[in-house]
Amino acid sequence: MAEIPHVTLNNGVRMAQLGFGVFQIPENRTEEAVAHAFSAGYRSVDTAAAYRNERAVGAAVANSTLSREEIFITTKLWNGDQGYDNALRAFDASMERLALDYLDLYLIHWPVPAKNLYSETWRAFSSLYAAGRTRAIGVSNFEIEHLQRLFDEHGVVPAVNQVELHPYLSQTELRHFHEEHGIATEAWSPIAQGAVLSDPTITSIAGRLGRTPAQIVLRWHIQIGTIAIPKSVRPSRIVENIDIFDFELSEQDLSAIAGLDRAHRTGPHPDIFGS
Repeated sequence: MAEIPHVTLNNGVRMAQLGFGVFQIPENRTEEAVAHAFSAGYRSVDTAAAYRNERAVGAAVANSTLSREEIFITTKLWNGDQGYDNALRAFDASMERLALDYLDLYLIHWPVPAKNLYSETWRAFSSLYAAGRTRAIGVSNFEIEHLQRLFDEHGVVPAVNQVELHPYLSQTELRHFHEEHGIATEAWSPIAQGAVLSDPTITSIAGRLGRTPAQIVLRWHIQIGTIAIPKSVRPSRIVENIDIFDFELSEQDLSAIAGLDRAHRTGPHPDIFGS
Protein backbone atom coordinates (compact mmCIF):
# COMPACT_ATOMS: atom_id res chain seq x y z
CA MET A 1 0.00 0.00 0.00
CA ALA A 2 1.27 3.46 -0.92
CA GLU A 3 2.90 5.62 1.76
CA ILE A 4 1.43 9.06 1.09
CA PRO A 5 3.56 12.03 2.17
CA HIS A 6 2.02 14.60 4.49
CA VAL A 7 2.01 18.38 4.65
CA THR A 8 2.20 20.01 8.06
CA LEU A 9 -0.32 22.85 8.21
CA ASN A 10 0.45 26.15 9.92
CA ASN A 11 -1.11 24.95 13.19
CA GLY A 12 0.85 21.69 13.29
CA VAL A 13 -1.92 19.43 11.94
CA ARG A 14 -0.69 16.90 9.38
CA MET A 15 -2.66 16.43 6.14
CA ALA A 16 -2.01 13.84 3.44
CA GLN A 17 -0.69 15.36 0.22
CA LEU A 18 -2.97 13.13 -1.86
CA GLY A 19 -6.64 12.86 -0.94
CA PHE A 20 -9.85 11.57 -2.46
CA GLY A 21 -12.39 14.04 -3.84
CA VAL A 22 -16.10 13.27 -4.10
CA PHE A 23 -17.26 16.24 -6.22
CA GLN A 24 -20.01 15.16 -8.65
CA ILE A 25 -20.20 11.64 -7.22
CA PRO A 26 -23.91 10.86 -6.65
CA GLU A 27 -24.77 10.19 -3.03
CA ASN A 28 -25.85 6.63 -3.81
CA ARG A 29 -22.36 5.85 -5.14
CA THR A 30 -20.29 7.86 -2.70
CA GLU A 31 -20.03 5.42 0.20
CA GLU A 32 -18.78 2.65 -2.08
CA ALA A 33 -16.29 4.97 -3.80
CA VAL A 34 -14.88 6.17 -0.47
CA ALA A 35 -14.65 2.58 0.76
CA HIS A 36 -12.61 1.71 -2.36
CA ALA A 37 -10.40 4.72 -1.67
CA PHE A 38 -9.78 3.61 1.91
CA SER A 39 -8.88 0.12 0.68
CA ALA A 40 -6.43 1.61 -1.82
CA GLY A 41 -4.67 3.62 0.89
CA TYR A 42 -6.29 7.05 0.83
CA ARG A 43 -6.95 8.51 4.26
CA SER A 44 -8.10 12.03 3.38
CA VAL A 45 -11.55 12.69 1.87
CA ASP A 46 -12.78 16.03 0.52
CA THR A 47 -16.52 16.77 0.40
CA ALA A 48 -18.77 19.83 0.71
CA ALA A 49 -22.30 20.74 1.70
CA ALA A 50 -22.93 21.64 -1.94
CA TYR A 51 -21.97 18.16 -3.14
CA ARG A 52 -24.95 16.64 -1.30
CA ASN A 53 -23.01 13.53 -0.34
CA GLU A 54 -21.75 14.36 3.16
CA ARG A 55 -24.08 11.75 4.68
CA ALA A 56 -22.58 9.03 2.48
CA VAL A 57 -19.03 10.11 3.35
CA GLY A 58 -19.97 9.85 7.02
CA ALA A 59 -21.38 6.37 6.44
CA ALA A 60 -18.13 5.29 4.78
CA VAL A 61 -16.18 6.53 7.80
CA ALA A 62 -18.56 4.81 10.23
CA ASN A 63 -18.39 1.51 8.36
CA SER A 64 -14.63 1.54 7.86
CA THR A 65 -12.27 -0.63 9.89
CA LEU A 66 -9.98 2.40 10.15
CA SER A 67 -9.95 4.43 13.35
CA ARG A 68 -11.30 7.97 13.27
CA GLU A 69 -7.80 9.27 14.00
CA GLU A 70 -6.50 7.68 10.80
CA ILE A 71 -9.02 9.54 8.63
CA PHE A 72 -8.93 13.21 7.62
CA ILE A 73 -12.28 14.71 6.56
CA THR A 74 -12.72 18.08 4.85
CA THR A 75 -16.04 19.73 4.14
CA LYS A 76 -17.01 23.20 2.96
CA LEU A 77 -19.54 25.92 3.74
CA TRP A 78 -21.78 26.81 0.81
CA ASN A 79 -22.22 30.38 -0.41
CA GLY A 80 -25.81 30.82 0.79
CA ASP A 81 -24.72 30.01 4.35
CA GLN A 82 -22.15 32.77 4.71
CA GLY A 83 -22.44 35.16 7.63
CA TYR A 84 -21.59 34.56 11.29
CA ASP A 85 -24.76 32.89 12.59
CA ASN A 86 -25.55 31.16 9.30
CA ALA A 87 -22.08 29.63 9.18
CA LEU A 88 -22.39 28.22 12.69
CA ARG A 89 -25.75 26.66 11.84
CA ALA A 90 -24.40 25.26 8.56
CA PHE A 91 -21.45 23.69 10.38
CA ASP A 92 -23.84 21.94 12.77
CA ALA A 93 -25.87 20.67 9.80
CA SER A 94 -22.78 19.31 8.05
CA MET A 95 -21.64 17.59 11.22
CA GLU A 96 -25.07 16.00 11.64
CA ARG A 97 -24.90 14.64 8.10
CA LEU A 98 -21.33 13.44 8.53
CA ALA A 99 -22.14 12.01 11.99
CA LEU A 100 -18.72 13.04 13.28
CA ASP A 101 -17.68 14.35 16.70
CA TYR A 102 -15.13 16.69 15.18
CA LEU A 103 -14.04 17.81 11.72
CA ASP A 104 -10.48 17.86 10.43
CA LEU A 105 -10.73 20.81 8.03
CA TYR A 106 -13.53 23.30 7.33
CA LEU A 107 -13.32 25.56 4.28
CA ILE A 108 -15.26 28.59 3.05
CA HIS A 109 -16.17 27.25 -0.39
CA TRP A 110 -16.06 30.54 -2.37
CA PRO A 111 -15.36 34.14 -1.32
CA VAL A 112 -18.41 35.60 -3.17
CA PRO A 113 -17.01 39.15 -2.79
CA ALA A 114 -20.25 40.66 -4.11
CA LYS A 115 -22.00 39.53 -0.90
CA ASN A 116 -19.20 40.93 1.28
CA LEU A 117 -19.75 38.26 3.94
CA TYR A 118 -16.57 36.17 3.80
CA SER A 119 -14.80 38.22 6.50
CA GLU A 120 -17.73 37.85 8.89
CA THR A 121 -17.87 34.16 7.99
CA TRP A 122 -14.17 33.80 8.82
CA ARG A 123 -14.92 35.11 12.31
CA ALA A 124 -17.39 32.22 12.75
CA PHE A 125 -14.77 29.77 11.47
CA SER A 126 -12.27 31.14 13.98
CA SER A 127 -14.74 30.55 16.81
CA LEU A 128 -15.33 26.95 15.65
CA TYR A 129 -11.60 26.36 15.62
CA ALA A 130 -11.13 27.95 19.05
CA ALA A 131 -13.87 25.68 20.42
CA GLY A 132 -12.06 22.59 19.09
CA ARG A 133 -14.88 21.58 16.78
CA THR A 134 -12.57 21.48 13.77
CA ARG A 135 -8.84 20.77 13.81
CA ALA A 136 -8.09 23.33 11.11
CA ILE A 137 -9.86 26.04 9.11
CA GLY A 138 -9.21 27.34 5.64
CA VAL A 139 -10.72 28.70 2.49
CA SER A 140 -11.32 27.69 -1.11
CA ASN A 141 -11.07 29.72 -4.30
CA PHE A 142 -9.71 32.80 -2.49
CA GLU A 143 -7.57 35.25 -4.41
CA ILE A 144 -4.69 37.23 -2.88
CA GLU A 145 -6.85 40.26 -2.07
CA HIS A 146 -9.41 38.07 -0.29
CA LEU A 147 -6.71 36.40 1.79
CA GLN A 148 -5.09 39.73 2.62
CA ARG A 149 -8.37 41.04 3.98
CA LEU A 150 -8.64 38.08 6.35
CA PHE A 151 -5.12 38.75 7.65
CA ASP A 152 -5.80 42.46 8.08
CA GLU A 153 -9.16 42.13 9.81
CA HIS A 154 -8.73 38.99 11.90
CA GLY A 155 -5.07 38.05 12.14
CA VAL A 156 -5.99 34.37 11.68
CA VAL A 157 -4.19 32.85 8.70
CA PRO A 158 -6.07 30.09 6.82
CA ALA A 159 -4.36 26.71 7.03
CA VAL A 160 -5.32 25.82 3.45
CA ASN A 161 -6.52 27.53 0.28
CA GLN A 162 -8.09 25.03 -2.11
CA VAL A 163 -8.08 26.40 -5.66
CA GLU A 164 -8.33 25.22 -9.23
CA LEU A 165 -4.78 24.21 -10.11
CA HIS A 166 -3.36 22.04 -12.89
CA PRO A 167 -0.68 22.34 -15.60
CA TYR A 168 -2.88 24.69 -17.65
CA LEU A 169 -3.48 26.91 -14.56
CA SER A 170 -0.43 26.65 -12.35
CA GLN A 171 -1.34 29.59 -10.06
CA THR A 172 2.32 30.55 -9.62
CA GLU A 173 1.74 33.98 -8.06
CA LEU A 174 -0.89 32.68 -5.67
CA ARG A 175 1.29 29.73 -4.64
CA HIS A 176 4.17 32.07 -3.87
CA PHE A 177 1.85 34.19 -1.72
CA HIS A 178 0.75 31.06 0.13
CA GLU A 179 4.38 30.09 0.78
CA GLU A 180 5.13 33.55 2.18
CA HIS A 181 2.23 33.31 4.64
CA GLY A 182 2.33 29.64 5.60
CA ILE A 183 -0.81 28.59 3.72
CA ALA A 184 -0.95 25.11 2.18
CA THR A 185 -2.05 25.03 -1.46
CA GLU A 186 -4.64 22.40 -2.33
CA ALA A 187 -5.62 21.67 -5.93
CA TRP A 188 -9.14 20.92 -7.08
CA SER A 189 -9.54 19.78 -10.68
CA PRO A 190 -5.91 18.57 -10.50
CA ILE A 191 -6.05 17.10 -14.01
CA ALA A 192 -8.25 19.89 -15.45
CA GLN A 193 -11.22 17.50 -15.73
CA GLY A 194 -9.09 15.42 -18.08
CA ALA A 195 -8.18 18.29 -20.41
CA VAL A 196 -4.43 17.95 -19.84
CA LEU A 197 -4.28 14.18 -20.30
CA SER A 198 -3.93 14.34 -24.07
CA ASP A 199 -1.37 17.14 -24.05
CA PRO A 200 1.70 16.02 -26.06
CA THR A 201 4.10 17.12 -23.33
CA ILE A 202 2.27 15.04 -20.74
CA THR A 203 1.83 12.00 -22.98
CA SER A 204 5.49 12.09 -24.01
CA ILE A 205 6.68 12.05 -20.40
CA ALA A 206 4.15 9.32 -19.59
CA GLY A 207 5.35 7.16 -22.47
CA ARG A 208 9.00 7.56 -21.52
CA LEU A 209 8.36 6.67 -17.86
CA GLY A 210 5.82 3.93 -18.53
CA ARG A 211 3.10 5.75 -16.59
CA THR A 212 -0.35 7.07 -17.40
CA PRO A 213 -0.82 10.78 -18.15
CA ALA A 214 -2.91 11.13 -14.97
CA GLN A 215 -0.09 9.68 -12.90
CA ILE A 216 2.35 12.16 -14.44
CA VAL A 217 0.14 15.13 -13.60
CA LEU A 218 -0.57 13.95 -10.06
CA ARG A 219 3.15 13.32 -9.51
CA TRP A 220 3.78 16.89 -10.71
CA HIS A 221 1.42 18.15 -8.00
CA ILE A 222 3.28 16.17 -5.36
CA GLN A 223 6.68 17.45 -6.44
CA ILE A 224 5.67 21.12 -6.59
CA GLY A 225 4.26 20.80 -3.08
CA THR A 226 0.52 21.03 -3.63
CA ILE A 227 -2.14 18.82 -2.06
CA ALA A 228 -4.21 17.09 -4.76
CA ILE A 229 -7.67 15.50 -4.50
CA PRO A 230 -8.41 13.50 -7.66
CA LYS A 231 -11.89 12.00 -8.03
CA SER A 232 -13.07 8.75 -9.58
CA VAL A 233 -15.75 6.12 -9.02
CA ARG A 234 -13.81 3.44 -10.91
CA PRO A 235 -11.81 1.18 -8.56
CA SER A 236 -9.03 0.75 -11.13
CA ARG A 237 -8.65 4.51 -11.55
CA ILE A 238 -8.77 5.07 -7.78
CA VAL A 239 -5.81 2.69 -7.47
CA GLU A 240 -4.02 4.19 -10.47
CA ASN A 241 -4.21 7.70 -9.02
CA ILE A 242 -2.50 6.69 -5.78
CA ASP A 243 0.23 4.66 -7.50
CA ILE A 244 2.56 7.64 -7.93
CA PHE A 245 5.07 7.31 -5.11
CA ASP A 246 7.63 4.96 -6.64
CA PHE A 247 8.96 7.32 -9.35
CA GLU A 248 10.03 10.94 -9.74
CA LEU A 249 9.85 13.53 -12.47
CA SER A 250 13.16 15.10 -13.47
CA GLU A 251 13.82 18.83 -13.31
CA GLN A 252 13.51 18.84 -17.10
CA ASP A 253 10.08 17.19 -16.83
CA LEU A 254 8.96 19.70 -14.22
CA SER A 255 10.12 22.60 -16.36
CA ALA A 256 8.33 21.23 -19.40
CA ILE A 257 5.07 20.88 -17.47
CA ALA A 258 5.50 24.36 -15.98
CA GLY A 259 5.66 25.67 -19.53
CA LEU A 260 2.11 24.46 -20.22
CA ASP A 261 0.52 27.19 -18.09
CA ARG A 262 -1.98 29.17 -20.16
CA ALA A 263 -4.21 30.61 -17.38
CA HIS A 264 -7.00 28.28 -18.55
CA ARG A 265 -9.83 27.67 -16.08
CA THR A 266 -12.25 24.76 -16.20
CA GLY A 267 -14.39 26.45 -13.54
CA PRO A 268 -15.60 29.99 -12.79
CA HIS A 269 -13.44 32.88 -11.66
CA PRO A 270 -13.61 33.52 -7.90
CA ASP A 271 -14.16 37.25 -8.31
CA ILE A 272 -17.52 36.74 -10.03
CA PHE A 273 -18.84 33.32 -9.00
CA GLY A 274 -21.92 33.51 -6.80
CA SER A 275 -22.51 37.19 -7.44
